[in-house]
Amino acid sequence: MENSNSSLLLLFCFICTFIYFLASGRRGSRSGSPKLPPGPIPLPLVGNLFKLGNKPHEALTELAKAYGPVMTLKLGCLTTVVISSSSMAKEVLRKNDQALSARTIPDSVRACNHHQVSMVWLPPSPQWRNLRKFCNTEIFSSKKLDSMQGLRCQKVEELVAYVHNNSRAGRAVNIGLAASVTSLNLLSNTFFSVDLVHLGSDSAQDFKTLIWAVMEEVGRPNLADYFPILRWIDPQGVKRRLSSHFQRLFEIFDEMIDQRLQLRASLTSPTYNSDVLDVLLNHTIDNYSEFGWKEVAN
Repeated sequence: MENSNSSLLLLFCFICTFIYFLASGRRGSRSGSPKLPPGPIPLPLVGNLFKLGNKPHEALTELAKAYGPVMTLKLGCLTTVVISSSSMAKEVLRKNDQALSARTIPDSVRACNHHQVSMVWLPPSPQWRNLRKFCNTEIFSSKKLDSMQGLRCQKVEELVAYVHNNSRAGRAVNIGLAASVTSLNLLSNTFFSVDLVHLGSDSAQDFKTLIWAVMEEVGRPNLADYFPILRWIDPQGVKRRLSSHFQRLFEIFDEMIDQRLQLRASLTSPTYNSDVLDVLLNHTIDNYSEFGWKEVAN
């Protein structure tokens, strides 16, 4: 029964995609085909997807030798222009950056409307500029980075002490996990002034597994990216799994934000930390709509 249901689902997806392909072709023939750079002849439905193979970077290098530094590929239903030379990349990224700066949004990062609030995926807009300005002044400025030097030294010392104590006791140390925990706690102290996990704890492995799961889902090849008509089906379940991972992360961050708000409310004359969370809370009191959160929430 399971095989039968899977076959029916695949057949249904194929039919929907075929209809979408035909409709797109008719619209293109009526409006006139745009002048595009040369490229390999696409196959019906799948386009040039099979040309990429298991090593897309090597395949693109070989294709560039045949079709030049600017070429057109058909990836499923999406027409993609690939630029593979530094001179042409400079032309695009410097001289035409305003017109070509927005990214194609993978269907996976639409989970929980992440693409509407992330500086990574937002198109150039007032909301994006405000987020970038905040990051430049409150996170990545030389003054802020210099002020965190003591914290960085402290976390490295904790890592060294953890490795030393375990080696003296004859216990094996997972260096990769310990380094990940140190980096994570450095970030969490920058943002929340607390350690998110502790070296050697079970929660450290759980959190690392969660972060890796998010990274794997975002980087996973997704049929819905190449055939937009499949987005509402989510045939590989990528968005569903990523929504679950995001919700777990949101629960952790929401708890920390709620604790900070309760602490601020309980103090008659609060003394604020110098971390990102307090700066962000202070900023949003007077400029809540500046980041576009009201619009997203609605």
